[in-house]
Amino acid sequence: MAKKVKITLKKSPIGEKPKTRATVRSLGLRRIRQTVEHADSPDLRGMLARVRHLVDVE
Repeated sequence: MAKKVKITLKKSPIGEKPKTRATVRSLGLRRIRQTVEHADSPDLRGMLARVRHLVDVE
């Protein structure tokens, strides 16, 4: 069973580059303080690296 990662959007992606905004959307985050869970994977880690300044990861 894969480990789960909790991701919370802490800052708005407004004003960010289009690729960064698309990454936030593809993570399933739509509003500030929304939390989602994903299975940990290398793909997910790459996405989190792009938006690390906008999210909290547990």
